[in-house]
Amino acid sequence: MKKLKATILTGFLGSGKTTLLNRLLSERDGERIAVIVNEYGEVGIDGKLVVETTDDVVELNNGCICCTVRDDLIDALHGILQSGRPFDRIVIETSGLADPAPVIQSFILDEVLSQRVELDAIITVVDAQHVAQQLTQDEAVEQIGFADLILLNKTDLVTDADILRTENKIRQLNPLARIVNTEACAISMDDVLDLGAFDLKNILSIEPSILEDHEHEHDQSITCIALRENQPLDPAGFSGWLNRLVQARGADILRMKGIVNFAGEARRYVFHGVHMTLEGRPGKPWIGDPRQTAVVFIGRDLDEAELRRGLEACVLPASALGT
Repeated sequence: MKKLKATILTGFLGSGKTTLLNRLLSERDGERIAVIVNEYGEVGIDGKLVVETTDDVVELNNGCICCTVRDDLIDALHGILQSGRPFDRIVIETSGLADPAPVIQSFILDEVLSQRVELDAIITVVDAQHVAQQLTQDEAVEQIGFADLILLNKTDLVTDADILRTENKIRQLNPLARIVNTEACAISMDDVLDLGAFDLKNILSIEPSILEDHEHEHDQSITCIALRENQPLDPAGFSGWLNRLVQARGADILRMKGIVNFAGEARRYVFHGVHMTLEGRPGKPWIGDPRQTAVVFIGRDLDEAELRRGLEACVLPASALGT
């Protein structure tokens, strides 16, 4: 029986994994691709941002597939295999805080997966703008170390000297991986898929204990706070709040993202940020979907009550809505 190929997309928080996944799905629109998206928080944002080229998206939220929801990953993969549907490949987008080792281990140690799935490559997306801060985290180092292909992304936001320094640092951590510089993960999927690059011997040289079961522990100071708001928000108030927040706490905010319900707008507003950097754009129309704001913050020593008060202060008063 021909094995089903699987590609793992990894990379630290805000590096551009979902952008890469969307490019992949758009470019390979004719393929039948099963997608698994893992998020650290209990509110799934990334799954809602995956382009609508496939109905086969499985979201694994409220934990990392390298630890707390690892069994869910294996169950999801078994479900794909047992569905009887003729998929061409599987693509897994890990959480930004995932250690790739236990994810890889699942494909090696699980009897069913080892017989029916071929791990094609580990693709790691690196944020060229924030890589220096991110490499203080063990997970970011591991993500680079296990990669077969590294996309050094957001190179348009840094200097040539910065790029050279980062490439040298990456090669110190992983001299075997190919490095491709990208802007907004713009790369042909022919350079990402069907690489046949995964080599267990190389992995064993990096992590000799990968064939042994282990528990992965995250930095306990890093928390994920997920907030929801059913009332429409004031655009100016929300923008002002986010900008004040990143000015005050940007160094501690590893990742923020959300889908926002602005009063009077037919389309949802999508934003994301890393540390002091914020980006936003109009998203899909709300047609058929409940109009609800959902935001996620991942960072060090975050105050949930303070963040909740800040979001609630952005709610547009009923008088302004004309009700």
